[in-house]
Formats: sequence, C-alpha cells, structure tokens
Amino acid sequence: MLYDQINQNKRKTVMLFIGFFMFLAIVGAALGYFMWRSVSMGLLITLIVGIVYVGYVYSQSTDIVMQMNHAQELQGPDDAPELWHIVEDMSLVAQVPMPRVFIINDPSPNAFATGNNPNNAAVAATTGILQRLSRDELEGVMAHEMTHVRNYDIRIQTLAVALTSVIALLANLGTNFMFWGGSRRDSDNNSGSNIVGILVSLLVLILAPVMGTIVQLAISRNREYLADAGAVELTRNPQGLISALQKISQSEPMQEDNVAPSSAGLYISNPLSREKMSDLFATHPPMDQRIAALEKL
Repeated sequence: MLYDQINQNKRKTVMLFIGFFMFLAIVGAALGYFMWRSVSMGLLITLIVGIVYVGYVYSQSTDIVMQMNHAQELQGPDDAPELWHIVEDMSLVAQVPMPRVFIINDPSPNAFATGNNPNNAAVAATTGILQRLSRDELEGVMAHEMTHVRNYDIRIQTLAVALTSVIALLANLGTNFMFWGGSRRDSDNNSGSNIVGILVSLLVLILAPVMGTIVQLAISRNREYLADAGAVELTRNPQGLISALQKISQSEPMQEDNVAPSSAGLYISNPLSREKMSDLFATHPPMDQRIAALEKL
C-alpha cells in the first residue's frame, strides 16, 4: 500500500538525517586529524563552518535556488494567469500561504518548490510544463509541490543541500591542503599509527562529497511518494498527476544551463537525464513505480 510506503519513508528520512550528521562529524574529525592531528580541532571548525554556512543558505534559500536555476519571478496573475490561479487554488486547499511564483524559460516540462518554511516558500515551473500539460495535469503537479510546502519537505531539502555543501567544502579544504605543503610535520610523523591515521583521514575526505550526495539524493527520493499521495488528497484526481508524470517522463531533459545540479532533487522529476541510473545516484524513485502507486489509490 502507498501509505505504508509513506510511513516507511518518513522513518527512513529520520534515520538518513541522523546518519548525515554523524557523517559530517566524521568528515570534521578526519579534517582535523589530517591537518592538525587534532580531532577536536576538526570538530570545532566543522561546527563553526556548519552553523555559518547552513544559516546563510537557510535564510536565503529561495533567492539562492531561483538564481541558480535562472528563474524569473511573476509579478502578478497577468504574467501567467493559469499558473498563478492554479498555485493560488492549491495553496488554499493545502492551507498554506500563497508562495512566490517563478518561471524558468525551458521547453522541458518540470517544476519544483523551495524555501525554508511555508511562509516564504516559492514554486517554479518551466515554460514547457505550461505548454504541454492540461489544467488537470498542471493542478496535479502544483498540488504535489504544495504538499512539499505543507509537509516542510522544502526545509528538509534546503538543510540537505546545505549539509552536502558543507561536507564538500570541508573535503576540498583538506584535499587542497596537500598542495599547500601537506599535513603538519611533527615529532610523531614517522610512527606507523600516525601514517595510517593520515591515510584513513585522506580517504574519508576524498570520498566525503560523493557520500554526502548519495545521502542527499536518498532523502529526496524518500519524500516523493508522500508528495504524490498528498497531491491526490488535494485534487481528488489521481489521473491528473498520473498523466502529468507520464508526459514528463517521456520528455527531453532540461537544458543544462538552466539547472543547478545541486537542486536537481527539488524538481518533480530528474531534470538532467531520463536515463536509468543506479538507485544510489537517482534523484527520484523510478517513475513507473510512482505511477503504479498512484494507480492503486
């Protein structure tokens, strides 16, 4: 059953975030040992950098994401009447404030929501989705995005993107340090345990960005079934979203210049590639599984 899958995904998301923070601590410890032979120093720097960077991204998330994806904000309903009124209707049904509405000039049909809470959320839709989808289909897509807003998925995704960026930043700091003259030389540099510690720390720093991305994508995948079910709850029309997902899955990917790879998980469907990928690196659950789950409602 779809709702059993939803409950399971909620539990998975909690566990993934616990693992995310634990992995961030491991990266910080590796950085500290590799650069200063001090795990506590690495953890302190990780805490400071994490608080500053996550705070900045969290407070400016909407504008940052929209700029990264070249989205232009609508100033009123006259700019795109159908999209504006559908977003307005779905926000009323979902009982969330009307979000800011953006357009991305791209022929591929896609959409996403972002922000750190429902009070400053935003949705973006491509010109392609406005041209190719019927009103019922567009309602299904916007209901999906309003569910992300209502369920605070946008906050989860913002935090996941920020944590992934912090991990990448710390890893780059450590690996680039090798080009600045290597790790600190001291009296115990020649000990076997010290060499092993350096090598393990370096390995963690090299693999950290990839592992961080895998966790981020896993969190994204776990929220899609819930948003699909929420869209049906809001519209009472599963066929609208099913038809929309079918059209989106059969379309060409978005132009790479219009998509920031770090925000690919925000979209209703992977905007960069329609090719089958490994589950570890997929931004979304397989489309056929999402459609099959909706058909059971």
